[in-house]
Amino acid sequence: MMSAGAVEGPGYNVPGKLSWEELQQLPEDVAGEIELWDGNVVWTRRGPFEHQQFSGRMWSALEAGARRAMSGSEADGSGRCWQVGMETNVFFTPDKSSFLTPDFLVRRCLGRGADTFAADVALVGEVLSGSDTPARRNWKMDRYAEAGIPWYWEVELDSAKTWDVTWVRAYELATIQAEGLEVKPLRSAVYVLVGEWEPASEEIRFPAPFAIRIPWSDLSL
Repeated sequence: MMSAGAVEGPGYNVPGKLSWEELQQLPEDVAGEIELWDGNVVWTRRGPFEHQQFSGRMWSALEAGARRAMSGSEADGSGRCWQVGMETNVFFTPDKSSFLTPDFLVRRCLGRGADTFAADVALVGEVLSGSDTPARRNWKMDRYAEAGIPWYWEVELDSAKTWDVTWVRAYELATIQAEGLEVKPLRSAVYVLVGEWEPASEEIRFPAPFAIRIPWSDLSL
């Protein structure tokens, strides 16, 4: 997936390793297709129109839930403040040498223009289509889990037929206790499937990080 030499992107040739500052010197359309991990360039292909469409629908649904949670009759009294974003870089290191760009996310409220670090994030989500291989999907899930992000969501599109949503899955972070095990686990934290919805579902309901209610009709074409 990653190489220390020059990396061939979609029509571009850039060094295999970059700092955040060097990445910012690239043309905007090139930099927007790159994620970094330990300074290694990872090309991330932007999806077609339908990918952006469903990312926007998830953003809209989560934004509505966040607003309900922070005001009105559904406010939980905790005083927590939430912000919902789309295609926002999530940084895993102070020097920004490792970052991923989920399709949608929920973070605690930060000041205008503030960078988003993993410690600030409660939920990340990806809209999956044919170009998302199982290996890349699992690699990204592992990175989010290692960073301690509590919830991970996936929205799968049936890109081969209808470009509609085939299912939505919610995962919760679980830590693995190594005490008493003869073999040490490869990872200290993994995501566990805790919610799954498909077109037969009338509504998506989930309690965290705030009460989420999404009529399936809001997601379908």
